[in-house]
Amino acid sequence: MGEAPDTEGPGDLEGRAGARRRGRDMADLETRIAGLVDRGDLQQALVVLLEGYGPEVRSYLHALLTDPEAAEDANSVFRVNVWKGLATWRREASARSWAYRVAWNAATRHHRDPWRRRRVRLPESAASRLAQLPVSSTGRSRERKLEELAELRAGLAPGEQTLLILKVDRNLSWSEVAAVLAEEGQPIPLTALRKRFERLRRKVARLAAERGLLRRR
Repeated sequence: MGEAPDTEGPGDLEGRAGARRRGRDMADLETRIAGLVDRGDLQQALVVLLEGYGPEVRSYLHALLTDPEAAEDANSVFRVNVWKGLATWRREASARSWAYRVAWNAATRHHRDPWRRRRVRLPESAASRLAQLPVSSTGRSRERKLEELAELRAGLAPGEQTLLILKVDRNLSWSEVAAVLAEEGQPIPLTALRKRFERLRRKVARLAAERGLLRRR
């Protein structure tokens, strides 16, 4: 019996190489932040952390809060709280997941204020991959489909939105997501988190089907 043909194309190989490079860069960043904290150079550790993870955290806050003013307020709270908390950062979590935990706490402060709650935009990268849902090929424009996906997402709870962003768009590990969404400092059991994610996928699929956003098979 002959060997199965290799079906990987240049794009697949480049994608894997890019993922490996990003993984190495992130590992180097984590090591650098930890080293600076260990040496007591918290100011430089803050600079490195915010340069490395600040842009993606800011993007997350804008996706979650949508109101630019509220998102920037939350981002300011995030930066201040990172500075305050660096000295007590525990290594059970990566600096990246810890930063998202601080950002999540900042965002929940805004969600408690009903005047700050706004319609939620869905980042296009997350919209296209969200739960691997196929989009219907009707005559509606791509922009309109993304708007409808955003409207769908607007009905999700903040924790559901965060779970989707962190797992689908940011590709955090299950343990990292559990650390971000920890309740009263206790990480969510991974089995329970996976079940929550699967329930959320089914919920999104059902809502998308009701809106006609799924391609008929």
